[in-house]
Amino acid sequence: MKKIIVLSLLTTFCSMGVIDSSVVSEPLYLQLVKDRLEEEKQINIHHEAELNRFLTDVGFRESGNRYTVTNKWGYMGKYQFGRSTLKGLGFKVTKEEFLSNPQLQEEAMLALLLHNKEKLQKYIDVFDGKTVNGMFISESGILAAAHLGGQGSVKRYFKNGKVFKDGLGTKITMYMAQFSGYDINLN
Repeated sequence: MKKIIVLSLLTTFCSMGVIDSSVVSEPLYLQLVKDRLEEEKQINIHHEAELNRFLTDVGFRESGNRYTVTNKWGYMGKYQFGRSTLKGLGFKVTKEEFLSNPQLQEEAMLALLLHNKEKLQKYIDVFDGKTVNGMFISESGILAAAHLGGQGSVKRYFKNGKVFKDGLGTKITMYMAQFSGYDINLN
């Protein structure tokens, strides 16, 4: 963190003419830049690993991480997508196309997570890191709950405590708790 601050200050002062850039040794400046890039790379690797762990865990809960399954209600693939959700996200594919394309399923899940994050951002801002009704709340838990029951069910939970459950009796609060604490950093 200190290196980032020093690098920012050096860059700012050099660009303003406060410090003559010839005074700052190039090797020091280059090393600071290299250190900053390495830190960013490590942060990105961490977030990517966390997102992959989250997706694997949600996929396992939904389908045992099987891309080709369809349940008795017609929900499809690794993440058990409904046709209306896919259509709403702009994915116009047949059941066969969807089930035979793991990459498409992963893209659909990322699109859904980003969409839900945008729609639920104010709830994430308020509740992320807090405990509600004895349950730790995080962005990843909120997004998992929205995957199970839709963003409306998450909003109703935070507004009036109403807990949605799916056809199997799984409550959004179960997903909120089980998938809480992943550092997924969706942007």
